[in-house]
Parts: sequence; structure tokens; C-alpha cells
Amino acid sequence: MGLDLNQALETLIRAKGLLEPVLDSYERSLAAYGADPRSAYWKDADRQVQRYQILSRLFDKADRNGGITVTDFGCGYGALFDFLKDRPVMTGSRYVGVDISAKMIDEAKRRIADPRATFIRHMILTEDTDYTFVCGTYNMSMDADPGDWAAYVRASLTQLWSRTRKALGFNMLRSDAVEQYPSLYYAEPQAFLDYCREALSPNVELFDNRPLPDWTIFIRRARDGQPDPGQP
Repeated sequence: MGLDLNQALETLIRAKGLLEPVLDSYERSLAAYGADPRSAYWKDADRQVQRYQILSRLFDKADRNGGITVTDFGCGYGALFDFLKDRPVMTGSRYVGVDISAKMIDEAKRRIADPRATFIRHMILTEDTDYTFVCGTYNMSMDADPGDWAAYVRASLTQLWSRTRKALGFNMLRSDAVEQYPSLYYAEPQAFLDYCREALSPNVELFDNRPLPDWTIFIRRARDGQPDPGQP
């Protein structure tokens, strides 16, 4: 059963304690590596870009020439903007990067002066945009109880969806990944697919990203004639 927005926000408030060790870990990594894929715990730049290529398929054909708004939730130092900035989709478009880390946000602002980009420190979205991307944001759970972490992710997705006008794309590590590391959360895709379909929109797609150790879900607003449980 899905959460309503008030329930999701209550869960997110309770989850602040879960996120403190995650925040500390990312800020230590940023201090060690600077604006580098390793500070976001990607193995290398190629792996990072592969995720962005997969997520960029979310854009509707009509929007690939720009004129849209994009949120990057868990933006880190702004690497997704680097990927998108010279592509047609950013023509006349606006990008909003959101992250819980003040140091990541400061680094993004230091690096990126492009007027199309805005960076905000927050744990939720505070404005509506057309597309929302969540790349790797839910991977680092540190020592959180898996059930508590899954509840946080569901609540976060519910809140993000309430601020998304067209479509949301997110990825998570696969529960059957061959190599698994401490402090990371490996998710069963069917559970999140079911949640998104039941609580957010019937228009949901799941993609297996092998040989990458993760999967991606796209959620779109329901097509004409379909009910959308996530639509206010």
C-alpha cells in the first residue's frame, strides 16, 4: 500500500538520523577526491556516464530539444549537469541540483556558473519540475536497517513524485549483484516496481542494466484515460 504525501514527509523527518552517517561519508570522500566520480562512490567516470546515458532515455521525444526543467536529486558536485549541458535537451532548459551535503552544494556552485543551473541544499524537493533524476542517491545506506532504508526510499520517491510534472527516473543496486560491498544497499527490483505502480503511476518501466550491477525504473504520468494514484 502506498504512502500519502503527509505520511511520506513524516517518514522523511524520522529518516534524518539514517542520513547523517551517509552525509559524513560523502563529505569525507569529497575532501579526499574533490569533484571526481570517486567522491560519489562510482568506480570510474565511464561507469558514471553509463548511468547518465541510461537515465537520459527518460526524456520524451518532444522534450529532447529543450525548453524543460530538470531536477537532479542527490546531485553531488553537479556531474549530471556536466553530462547534459551541451546536449540539445538543455537548450532553453533549467536544471536544479538538490543535495543534503552543504559541501557538495558549495563544490557544485564553485565549479558551475552556468545560469541554467541552480543548486540547493535540501533533503526533499521544494519546487515542481518536468523531470526528476535520482542517480545512485539511494545506494549508500551505511549501517541502516534494510527495512528502515527501504521505507526511506519509498517515502522519498513519493515526495519526489509529488513535485514531478512528467517523469521520474531512478536507479538502485541489484539484490543479486555478484560483488556486494558493506555500507551499500542492494534492492529487490520487483518490490520497488510494485510500489511505484501501486502508489505513484501505472505507467512504470523496469530496466536491467547488466553488466552494470544495478537496475533503473522510469515512472511517467499516466496516459490519457488511466488513473494516476500519484496525481494530486
